[in-house]
Amino acid sequence: MLLAIDVGNTNLTLGLYRGEERIAAWRLATAHERMPDEYGLQLLGLLEHAGFGPKDIDGAVLASVVPPLTGTLLQACETYLGRRPLVVDAGVRTGVRIHYDDPKAVGADRVVDAAAVKKLYGGPACVVDFGTATTFEAISAEGDFMGGAIAPGIGIAAEALFQRTAKLQRVELSRPPSPIGRNTVHAIQSGLLFGYVGLVEGMVARFRKELGPGMKVIGTGGLVDLIAAETDVIQIKAPWLTLDGLRLVWEMNQG
Repeated sequence: MLLAIDVGNTNLTLGLYRGEERIAAWRLATAHERMPDEYGLQLLGLLEHAGFGPKDIDGAVLASVVPPLTGTLLQACETYLGRRPLVVDAGVRTGVRIHYDDPKAVGADRVVDAAAVKKLYGGPACVVDFGTATTFEAISAEGDFMGGAIAPGIGIAAEALFQRTAKLQRVELSRPPSPIGRNTVHAIQSGLLFGYVGLVEGMVARFRKELGPGMKVIGTGGLVDLIAAETDVIQIKAPWLTLDGLRLVWEMNQG
């Protein structure tokens, strides 16, 4: 089996694959201060919960946008699973041509997303990834990464609102009873949720003008369900898109 690991600034996602089948997936909080042994024991615990052990892992693949944690996860996998992951970086085959001023500046997760879209859904497409940042990725009809847009994530916006105002509190990221909030909590929830829905709808419309009317819209990331429930512009929900892309990249680099 293959273990796929995506290291993000807020979440660490892991997927366990038997061939093309994803048989387990986990989304954890990224703990920047955690040591390799702590991550290693956590990996063992997740595998055990799924009914497997280190000997069941034939390979591992990793994408990371948190450089200090890349080595930590590599060491954890080597020590506790006996496997050194393939790290997605320059020199690794992805099947994706990158049309960016500096291709090396594109996050590994965004390239892997493009690889997944090219193989599983086809282009042209816009991938909306709801993570620490809300990113919009433009994928051409040929499966090339054309560029995109980056906005602060909804979680960052909520935290900034709390930290920069004297009277506004932290709120749960959930749907308020109405867009017109009748108390402070509901007003904040409305501004965050429906404000980001408007952001998504507006950006998707602009991308469609450039990529064409046949553009697919694919939502991914931990908050995709929250946003997708409020708009019909997200045509495909793929919360584990990056993990699926990592599996495909792994397969491209074997043999």
